[in-house]
This record gives sequence, C-alpha cells and structure tokens, in this order.
Amino acid sequence: MASISSSPRTVEEIFKDYTARRAGLVRALTFDVDNFYSQCDPEKENLCLYGHPNELWEVTLPAEEVPPELPEPALGINFARDGMQRKDWLSLVAVHSDCWLLSVSFYFGARLNRNERKRLFSMINDLPSLFEVVTGRKPVKDKPSVDSGSKLVFASQRSLDGQAKNNSKLMDENYGDEEDEHGETICGTCGGTYNSDEFWIGCDICERWYHGKCVKITPAKAESIKHYKCPSCCTKKGRQQ
Repeated sequence: MASISSSPRTVEEIFKDYTARRAGLVRALTFDVDNFYSQCDPEKENLCLYGHPNELWEVTLPAEEVPPELPEPALGINFARDGMQRKDWLSLVAVHSDCWLLSVSFYFGARLNRNERKRLFSMINDLPSLFEVVTGRKPVKDKPSVDSGSKLVFASQRSLDGQAKNNSKLMDENYGDEEDEHGETICGTCGGTYNSDEFWIGCDICERWYHGKCVKITPAKAESIKHYKCPSCCTKKGRQQ
C-alpha cells in the first residue's frame, strides 16, 4: 500500500490514480469476471475487491490497520454471491466499487479547494460508472424540467449554449440530445444560479436568462410568446424612443 508521502496530491494525479484503479475493477467485473467470481468463495472469510494504481485487481482480506490508511472497499462481498443471480450480484459489487473509488479519490483530495474538487468530480463524472459498464447502461444526459412531476419544459428561442432553437418548444422526457452546459447560468434579475427544478426563460434580445417567477412569466404564458423581451430590454427601447 502506498505511503502517505507518495500519495497523489493534484487533481491530475488523483484522477490518474482513479482511472488506474477503475481500470483494474473494470477488468475484474468484465474480462476477468469468471476468475473474479470463482475467487469470491462464500466459504472464505470476509473478502474485499481492490483496484490498484497499477491497473490490477485483487480479491483479498481487508487491511489489518485500524483505522486503515485508505478507505476500505465493501467488506464480505463473497457472502452474497450464491444468494443472488450472478448479474445482480455483479451489479451490487459494481455499485459498492463505485462508492469506494470516489471515497479514495476524495480522501486524496482532502486538501483541494472548492474549484479543484469540482473539477475532479467533473473529470470522474465524464467516465461511465462501473455500474453502467457492468449493466450495459449508457449515462443519462441531464436535461432541464419545469418540475419533478412534469414531462414538459419550455425552451426559448436560444438554448443556453447560444445555439438557435425554436421558441416555445415543448420537450418530453426523451428529448435529451442537447449537451448544454448551463450549471453556471445566473438569473439576470436575482443573480441566482441555474436550477433544473425551476422554470427559466431567455431574452431573445440580450440573451440573458431569468427565473420565470422573477419576470412574472409562467410556462403557460411563455408558450404564447413568439419573441421574449426581458424588462431591461423593454426599458432600454422605451428610453431610445
């Protein structure tokens, strides 16, 4: 096990460690799955699945140190092996392994600042999770919604990345092909940051975005607006006249 002095420190170093450990676990759960499955004998003691920085995997007993030098993987994965369908058991191990990978990375990243932690998670989040790899699921792209119970969302004439869109467009749950990065968008009125649980509308003149509640526009009212002009742009036009 690596000493603390040799532990990764920077975002890039931690991410490199994450991808190496992840590669080992991917191999255990896919290419080497038969070998991995056979090593997880329920008759043995509590076993853990480790991914190492050299991209190798290992099924072995947990570390004897208390507390351990690094966060430990799920203990006793072998006990549930014969009590579940194989694919379900592998999925369960994958979920626990995803959690372990994150815990190790953020243990190493304890001294990172807020922006560095955010960048690290963003880099990690760009990779499919072990659960997605094992189950064959593709990562679901984020998409905005009016509220958690609604299947409809209003899109103004321009999307958040500046590409032209058809105004008053309704999108259902399957409309998720846009890769808009709108996490840093702020409301032109209150300065609040984007939240997918709230209705937003974009001005077709200045291209700023606003909470519907801040400019007193509801989703229903927005559907009847061909070109939306924010209060600020309306005021400017009035002064010019």
